[in-house]
Amino acid sequence: MLNNSIRVRATASVANVSCGFDCIGYAIAKPGDIVTIEKQDQPGIEISMSGIKYESIPVDPENNTAGKAILSLLDTVESKQGFKVHIEKGIPPGSGIGSSSASAAAAVVGVNELLNKPLENSELLVHGMAGEAVASGGFHADNIAPALFGGIILIRSYEPLDILNLPVPKKLFSTAVLPDFIVNTLDARRMLPKRVPLKSAVEQAGNLAGFTLGLHESDFDLLGRSMVDLFAEPFRAELIPGYPSVRQSAMDAGAIGCGISGSGPALFALSDSLKIAEHIGITMVGAFKKAGLKSTAYSTPIHKKPPEILD
Repeated sequence: MLNNSIRVRATASVANVSCGFDCIGYAIAKPGDIVTIEKQDQPGIEISMSGIKYESIPVDPENNTAGKAILSLLDTVESKQGFKVHIEKGIPPGSGIGSSSASAAAAVVGVNELLNKPLENSELLVHGMAGEAVASGGFHADNIAPALFGGIILIRSYEPLDILNLPVPKKLFSTAVLPDFIVNTLDARRMLPKRVPLKSAVEQAGNLAGFTLGLHESDFDLLGRSMVDLFAEPFRAELIPGYPSVRQSAMDAGAIGCGISGSGPALFALSDSLKIAEHIGITMVGAFKKAGLKSTAYSTPIHKKPPEILD
């Protein structure tokens, strides 16, 4: 007998990772969103919200990342099943750590389970991307893929979609620090240049290759040298008060590298121990405070698991 309801938790994620604009992301163990889904007799999706800063998120399924992801999945499997969906936000919207992707990932995993798994987990990605497009204005997978699959993901190609799992070195840890203000993803994308100089493109390609090789060989020095963004950070840094000093505080505290997570305002840093990751978080919070912003730090291992079915 199939269940009529399910609760699923999906975690936050860090996208771009400095050198991998729109093509690299990794999952972190916390924070996360919890999505509760219940079958209903009539067709359609009803969405309700609670949690951190949920008031700004639309509940119309066509304009909600989880709702749109579910609609995309139902269309593909030709199902008229209706659902009540409650999204408990643990990840603030507009934070830069995959808030919209976490909701979409939990939603498609939960609905797929309630429909007796008509799709493989790998087939859920395109529906999560459809949901993510509501927030970002385009089909991007560097948050939704890590949220769905865990670990560190490389999107080698979007047409056709080609997703690769990269190795996670044993001693690699993440710090994500969320200042208490919002950067709109659409606005952050609009400020990027339509073209980049050939020299920058070549350098960025080298950084991405170096970062990928560094993961394979657990070469943290190579990772650090490769974590330079020539595409987005030079423009987005001005959106974040205190960015240079916060980044420098992380490097001084022992970070392998530090940059903007996704479109910001969150910053992330990588390090080689949990103790250092926690110390980096404390120093970054202090640097944000000097810039006039409250912030919250999350220091965790790279999260390797897909969304968790709670019950």
